[in-house]
Amino acid sequence: MTRNEVEPHFFESFDGARIAWRELGGGRPVVLIHGYFSDAKTNWLRYGHAAAVAAKGFRVIMPDLRGHGDSAKPHDAASYPADALMRDGLALVAHLGLSDYDLGGYSLGARTTVRMLANGATPKRVVLSGMGLAGITSTAGRGGYFRNVLTNLGTFERGSREWLTEAFLKTTKGDPEALLRVLDTFVDTPREALAAITQPVLVVSGVEDDDNGSAADLAAALPAGKYAEVPGNHMSAVTKPELGEAIAAFLAR
Repeated sequence: MTRNEVEPHFFESFDGARIAWRELGGGRPVVLIHGYFSDAKTNWLRYGHAAAVAAKGFRVIMPDLRGHGDSAKPHDAASYPADALMRDGLALVAHLGLSDYDLGGYSLGARTTVRMLANGATPKRVVLSGMGLAGITSTAGRGGYFRNVLTNLGTFERGSREWLTEAFLKTTKGDPEALLRVLDTFVDTPREALAAITQPVLVVSGVEDDDNGSAADLAAALPAGKYAEVPGNHMSAVTKPELGEAIAAFLAR
């Protein structure tokens, strides 16, 4: 891993927002999008998932979502219109001139991937990790949970789910005000739109992860969906090598 491969690159998205991305490896492009509160370094690089995929001959492209990581973190509502993350994703694909590529994400990254697919993205293969059916078709529930956390920081009982979520926010040095605005970008995807996704899709989730509903149900809602389990829950699955190994094996087929 060289210094240049993990340093961020930047481009201006559809509204001029500065979006960061990192790259690792070379070969067929695959865009992998991180989860909420996280960033490319934490989600894909820290635990070796990007390296596992790159080792199979892939150019792993990892953006930081707006409001996260090294990307712009404005606090004004106008910078977070509905589907802004989807539009950033499509803008990155266009900026890099990708036509024959794969696409995937973890948690919010998986939701963003689905929104991209529903709005014209044409990857060859798709990975949806850390995501269930309810997290795609009914975003208000998960959004409400995070809105509660972000508006009540410092009040949760030690060891509670909310306390652990806040602790993760601190480790990633997230910007609470920007992250609260990110919730305004969430858009539901109806089951009919899922039924129109014809690409091979790996739906992979921690065996104890039900944060976004059933991953098995999400796979079943996709014409070419395949469900796989890895160890862990929504938070801990990201730290397990099995996640990256499952993604790499699927993409390399």
